[in-house]
Amino acid sequence: MGKNVLVVSGHPRLDDDSVANKAIVEELAKLDGYTIDRLDALYPGFDFDVEAEQAKLVAADVIVLQYPVFWYAMPALLQKWMEDVFLHGFSHGSKGKALVGKSLVVSMTIGAPEEAYGDGAAVRLEDLLIPAKGACALTGMEFAGFEYTCGVSYASRVDDAARERIAGAGREQAARVARLVDSL
Repeated sequence: MGKNVLVVSGHPRLDDDSVANKAIVEELAKLDGYTIDRLDALYPGFDFDVEAEQAKLVAADVIVLQYPVFWYAMPALLQKWMEDVFLHGFSHGSKGKALVGKSLVVSMTIGAPEEAYGDGAAVRLEDLLIPAKGACALTGMEFAGFEYTCGVSYASRVDDAARERIAGAGREQAARVARLVDSL
């Protein structure tokens, strides 16, 4: 029996100005057992249906958070979703056990080149994972790993060839995420 994988897409404008994230989401949507939860399409005003979102989480074996890194963090849409949906008594607290044992995968795109997060950088790639790892520690989820692509900045979309290169990098990342999920 296959895994039930919930991909929570936290890009706030996936259809308007995304290339890499859009390619990742489109590729993962083609896979059996994957459900895409496009927060931007479902909740453009950030008014979440908490019960529906919690039910999706309960049904999932693996949760993939898919997002672009904005200012060294997940976008406000995804952060607010976590604040509203991961409630005391549901995901944590003495009676909040709904997410215990589920696997969490982080899939992020980063505009800056990878060197910007290397030796001597104020923020390292691993630092970007602190919120997800903290959520796992609090909720009992297992942090199962992460995939990322650097160098996919808006500024680098200078022509169709550049946009295709970025989309190709997104498709490659989707394949890496699928392999990671398959290995769980």
